[in-house]
Amino acid sequence: MAPLDYILLRLVRRLLPPRVLRGVLKLGVGICPGLETRQPEVAARRYQEALRAKGRSLEGLDILVLGYGGCFGLALELLRGGAHHIVLLDPYAVPDEAANRTLISRAGPYLEMREGRVVPAPRWITLIHDRIEHYTQHGGRPVDLVLSSSVLEHLEDPEAVTAALVDITKPTGYHLHYVDLRDHFFRYPFEMLTFSEDTWRRYLNPPSNLNRWRLWEYEELFRRHFVQVLCEVVERDVPAFRRARTRIRPQFLCGDDAIDAATRLLVHAWEKRV
Repeated sequence: MAPLDYILLRLVRRLLPPRVLRGVLKLGVGICPGLETRQPEVAARRYQEALRAKGRSLEGLDILVLGYGGCFGLALELLRGGAHHIVLLDPYAVPDEAANRTLISRAGPYLEMREGRVVPAPRWITLIHDRIEHYTQHGGRPVDLVLSSSVLEHLEDPEAVTAALVDITKPTGYHLHYVDLRDHFFRYPFEMLTFSEDTWRRYLNPPSNLNRWRLWEYEELFRRHFVQVLCEVVERDVPAFRRARTRIRPQFLCGDDAIDAATRLLVHAWEKRV
């Protein structure tokens, strides 16, 4: 049986107006902003270390960040790390003026004040508040590297988004995606996997959407678009998985506890298929 606190929180999340939800997110009350917003320097370093492990770097690259969350801090850190140009793409983000004002004094040439607001300098940063499918269809800038963190698990249509990202990726380009496989009520990381699709969609799925995809589904997705794909399990929660396993729906299990207990995933993909 599902925990009562879980059911109550999920129902409240569905009833909260988007405006209130954004306010709660900024306050960090029960909902934690992403790493890129909280600690952009840590997020940038994490990307750099993952690339370095594969013999790659940011130097001279045009980079697309999918889901920047409203804060320009990650773009600054990537540019300082040697990137040539950053495309920040997020159809839902509203620029966080308070957070971005804290960056302006050390932003160098990358940010500007315009009409009393902090805006990216176009020479260095392109800001897109639109869907990636629309951006690619209207002549979006080809990129060498696509990055995302805790974005893919929220997509309604991962196939369409990934196909659009591949379209805008140069033939020599590379993808690096951190995926959070957990239920985002983090006390119960596998609870969402215990409900039928109908119950999840009608009553419990939060406004930010959790598609409930598992590791093998992401691997299959990227293999359809890239010759080379590596899915690394970054983190597992075996005790929590074992507590929930008897209630988890069969479609969310592959039978290998090392895979089924995964909570965080890092996808590397390169050599896109023509």
